[in-house]
Amino acid sequence: MSHDDSYTIWGKPDSWRLQGQRITRPDGVEVERAFMDHPGSVVMVPLLGDEIIMIRQYRWALDQTILELPAGTRAWGEDSLLCAQRELREETGYRAARLTPLGEIWPAPGFTNEILHFFLAEELTHDPLPGDFDEQITLAPLPIPELETMLAAHAVQDGKSIIGLQRALAWLARS
Repeated sequence: MSHDDSYTIWGKPDSWRLQGQRITRPDGVEVERAFMDHPGSVVMVPLLGDEIIMIRQYRWALDQTILELPAGTRAWGEDSLLCAQRELREETGYRAARLTPLGEIWPAPGFTNEILHFFLAEELTHDPLPGDFDEQITLAPLPIPELETMLAAHAVQDGKSIIGLQRALAWLARS
């Protein structure tokens, strides 16, 4: 497919840009496409003893508080490991002595180029950073067997958390 090299940018927040572009399909038809240009995000699975520290966070788009793993958006050009450590400290108050990469996914490739980077966070020590002023977060540490039951019962609805938990549990089962 060919495309026009010019973009229309509808907004430029610090964390993402919504862009439009004219594309010529292989059959010659020209179409406008919009996508979210995104610097990427990190998702951490914090292991503390036999529990995984989940969070409960109010999500404005859903108008409800949901159970999820701590996560955050990278700054443009920010290293994923550094971002994971910062976000972990902001959202849980813990620093990880060990962050093990658990792979990456494209959460919505039809709409965005965002990549989610997953990490198992281990050897945690209390070392908080101030959180974002617009976030409402409470910690929800849960025993691993309870999380396994919740996953099997489809009680965890956040997609990134489902994937992060499944990858971490598989990693822990192998080690």
